[in-house]
This record gives sequence, structure tokens and C-alpha cells, in this order.
Amino acid sequence: MSHATLVDETLRSMGKLCLAHDPDVFRSVLERIGDKWSLLLIGILEEGPKRFTELLRTVPGISRRMLTLTLRALERDGLITRTIYAEVPPRVEYAVTDLGRTLSQPVLALATWAADNQDAILANRDAFDVGTSEVLT
Repeated sequence: MSHATLVDETLRSMGKLCLAHDPDVFRSVLERIGDKWSLLLIGILEEGPKRFTELLRTVPGISRRMLTLTLRALERDGLITRTIYAEVPPRVEYAVTDLGRTLSQPVLALATWAADNQDAILANRDAFDVGTSEVLT
């Protein structure tokens, strides 16, 4: 099977998946797991429960506000849990749920693909930017 045929079948399957369910919910789920931070957090929490400050240190570039918003959204979707311990000061831990664990293999595969291909992607970006800047000048 050619690459073009495989891509064509995948796109038709994606369309079928979208239409077979509530399209708004389907898109919102893809948006949630495809955002900038969610997959990173799920992958990190797969290693074990973490406190907020541990996550903040582990995820480079994320702000406190964005970490809070992303954790809340993942909790709302049932992909992580938030546990508050009655201690002084209170301790809060985040952990991936069984549903969130079902994302582990696809998340790891996507992360591996990104790591394996980042040099080629950077080279393509550089080549594109050089070609684009020549056209603009």
C-alpha cells in the first residue's frame, strides 16, 4: 500500500470517527490532548504522582497559571486526579488515571517520533525560512 493510499484511508477514517460521535466533543478531546502541555503532563505523571511544584520544575517553560489551567482541564476530562492530603501545610498530588494511562503508549510513540525527527524538522524549517526570506526580499 502506498503512502498516499494510507494517508487517504487515515483521513477517511478520521472523518468517519468525527461523524460517528458528537463532533463537538470529538474535536474538544483532540484539542485537549493535542495542546501544548497536556501530553507532556500525562507522560510525566505516568512516572508516578507529582506535586504541583515538581511539575512546575519538570515542565520547562510552563507558567504557574498555565499549569493550573491544564491540570484542571485534564482533571475535568478524567485523565488525571488531584488528591489533597490533610496536612499542615496541605499537600496536593496529581496522578494519571486509568483512562489517562490509555494515552501512555500513543503519547510515548508521538514523543519518540518527535525526538527521532527533530533534526530533520529543524533542517526543513531552516530551508523553508531561507526560501521564504528570499521571496519576501
